[in-house]
Amino acid sequence: MSQELQVTPLHALHIEMGAKMVPFAGYDMPVQYALGVRKEHIHCRESAGLFDVSHMGQLRLHGENAAKALEALVPVDIIDLPTGKQRYAFFTNEQGGILDDLMVTNFGDHLFVVVNAACKEQDIAHLKANLPEDVTLELIEDRALLALQGPKAAEVLARLNPAVKDMIFMDAITLDLMGVECLISRSGYTGEDGYEISVPADKSEALARELLGYEEVEWIGLGARDSLRLECGLCLYGHDIDTTTTPVEASLLWGISKPRRADGERAGGFPGADIILEQIATKDVARKRVGLIGLSKAPVREGSKLFDANDNEIGIVTSGTFGPTKGAPVAMGYVQSDLAALGTEVFAEVRGKKLAMVVEKMPFVPQNYHRG
Repeated sequence: MSQELQVTPLHALHIEMGAKMVPFAGYDMPVQYALGVRKEHIHCRESAGLFDVSHMGQLRLHGENAAKALEALVPVDIIDLPTGKQRYAFFTNEQGGILDDLMVTNFGDHLFVVVNAACKEQDIAHLKANLPEDVTLELIEDRALLALQGPKAAEVLARLNPAVKDMIFMDAITLDLMGVECLISRSGYTGEDGYEISVPADKSEALARELLGYEEVEWIGLGARDSLRLECGLCLYGHDIDTTTTPVEASLLWGISKPRRADGERAGGFPGADIILEQIATKDVARKRVGLIGLSKAPVREGSKLFDANDNEIGIVTSGTFGPTKGAPVAMGYVQSDLAALGTEVFAEVRGKKLAMVVEKMPFVPQNYHRG
């Protein structure tokens, strides 16, 4: 029997707004609205898009040793994460694989953690199994999560509280919006400037309606969220990274803090560290995640096999679509390491045909984060 889908606090509003709903990570989620995926994508790049990401898991870690305890589970510097700052991290397993990727914020008196919806239950179990007794895990179930993304996001949100304009990329702060205390970070999953806003669930519809009342803002569904993140080279957990891929294979070295991979007392100390640090030192991995641009107009989807010029199978596409901003098919996937160099031509099998693609540097379109 199929499990009943969960809904976010904004579900009724999506229905009212004419969203096309689809199952996603156990939730009934909007994949697109009346504009359609392509126009939603372009609108977010040019103006401001509003996303309901309330399906994500929101957690708090309390206790004096919370940062030390979390740092033992991720290859990222958490102990020295300044108050009011956010950082990208990922849980690793003993084989060096990635259990999930997440965002960690230091709010001073606690750590605020956002995890992927599909991994929420396993992440909670993983934390409970590994946190010491003096660190408390709190699952936040009474807050929604909105993302306002795009070049006009700051201008729009500043109408509700001008202080948001003073934030830079990866800043996080507690601020009032419409008289409601919200947890706001200047970050997102589109490659554009923008904010993620954790708001009490019973106040989320009023906030969403207020934002949608501005002419710059449109609802954006999962379809455009996927093409936006893909154009900017951002991984989707369960597709581009999973328990069988290491951060080195996944080209995520930037996500491993230098103190955790340099010689010193902070080096290693996370699950799978020996394997991951060995791969970093030797650069010896059989495959690498790469960006791919199609030379035809046909999109290449996830699961398409990749071949070299001699028809040898050399990899697989893990995400793929047509990039409306790039104006070409964009994809990412894994290829043999000796074929990962920029400019290498490969061929994707689509409906029995071999379509030419070229390994290209990611992001495919510039990231526009506000770094001050």
